[in-house]
Amino acid sequence: MDLDQDACYRAVATRDARFDGRFFGGVTTTGIYCRPVCPAKTPKRENMVFYPTAAAAEEAGLRPCLRCRPETAPDVGAWRGSSNTVNRALALIELGAMDSGDNGGDVAALAGRLGVGERQLRRLFRQHLGASPVSVAQTRRVHLAKQLLHETRLPMAEVAMASGFGSIRRFNETFQTLFARPPGALRRDAGQDVAAGPQGEVTIRLRYRPPYDWDAMLAFLAARAVPGMELVEDDAYARVIEMDGEVGSVRVARGEDNTLVAAVRFPRLSALPAIIARLRRVFDLTADPQAINAHLAKDAALAPLVAARPGLRAPGGWDGFELAMRAVLGQQVTVGAAIRLAGRLVEAYGQPASPSATGDPRLNHAFPPPERIAAADLSYLGMPGARARALSTVAAAVVADPQLLGLNRSLEEAVARLKSLPGVGEWTAQYIALRGMREPDAFPAADVGLMRALAGPDGARPNAAELLARAEAWRPWRAYAAQHLWAATPTVHEAGQAACGRSST
Repeated sequence: MDLDQDACYRAVATRDARFDGRFFGGVTTTGIYCRPVCPAKTPKRENMVFYPTAAAAEEAGLRPCLRCRPETAPDVGAWRGSSNTVNRALALIELGAMDSGDNGGDVAALAGRLGVGERQLRRLFRQHLGASPVSVAQTRRVHLAKQLLHETRLPMAEVAMASGFGSIRRFNETFQTLFARPPGALRRDAGQDVAAGPQGEVTIRLRYRPPYDWDAMLAFLAARAVPGMELVEDDAYARVIEMDGEVGSVRVARGEDNTLVAAVRFPRLSALPAIIARLRRVFDLTADPQAINAHLAKDAALAPLVAARPGLRAPGGWDGFELAMRAVLGQQVTVGAAIRLAGRLVEAYGQPASPSATGDPRLNHAFPPPERIAAADLSYLGMPGARARALSTVAAAVVADPQLLGLNRSLEEAVARLKSLPGVGEWTAQYIALRGMREPDAFPAADVGLMRALAGPDGARPNAAELLARAEAWRPWRAYAAQHLWAATPTVHEAGQAACGRSST
């Protein structure tokens, strides 16, 4: 992407925090790149070149500043929302799609998962990020490793594994090349003021761009917390997690300086990048509220809602399959009834979790895997047979195609594929895409809460077709428009919650 180099320099000269994470400034005389808010003396204009991403700066041969720590910048590239393919590719990279082996994964395989050619994917990355997929993946690994060096006491070998490096040798070589010193020297430079949590627990800060309505996020999660699997108390959210048959837990609380603090307990450190990526999706940490709000506020009906809740986020799901099951469970019932059904399902078929694995005896089950639900007799749950069959059908479809609820398809393709399953209609498919696949443009137009929020002075509500036409102007952020409409008033919010459990089928 093209940057206005002079405008970037003005932002650096004033240390304008609004641009933190939107670009990085490289200093040609020192070979270092910095955040716009770096406290160091501002270099002369002729000595600075600006890059859209940290990966682009590193690909140009620059090394990260040890003072402003580019790895701590919020991840809000200005290009976000302009390329669905790049968004999905980045999400897959964050989940570890290119972390195999010493040299990372295969770009051709990543392109194949996205349904595009390797050359096209490279071109899109160059256009929007200014770097190749391999460079982006390596920068992500380096930044996570450097953050772990600063914020934890993990041994070097465990830092290498936890940040996605294939070997300690590759880890050391990369840091020596990039920083001209071994990783141990960076930890010594960072000092010893890192917190030591319980044995087996890693605590890490997750950064975001303000404003962030933490109270609204926590209220949403609390209303939907499944007993035995999730817990909201003391201004924090905790849950049991399961990955590849292994069980652990996460606890997320609000931190200082625009961060959330995540405490992760999991037996396999190599899963940490994927866990962090999922947490970022659940809490919508890559959102750019400035860009989203400015776009939605152009609509006269949305403008006062955005002004009232500028930090509202679109909560995501921990796992696409779990979210799909919860959406089907909630068809035609209230949120509370759906949660009770989910609790029964988790207790009967979820993998047990010991207190030593989760740190809390109240967190004792993970969500059931698709294989168990597909093979189970769900009639005992006490819901209509058609809905029980829909649960079994969706679970069986995920068993047959593990990527069904993944990030490989566009929004339109994902919705069409979901609607081909018995018991999944337009509303359910859009809701799964919004929460489970984190599609920022997903929009369940058949939702009664959305219709009620846009009722006229005479009480007349738009129908689904009229609402969908109105929402065209909200692209590519229709999911956030829906969130504002659901939260518009206490009455509408409650109706929206109930509607969030109803399908058009």
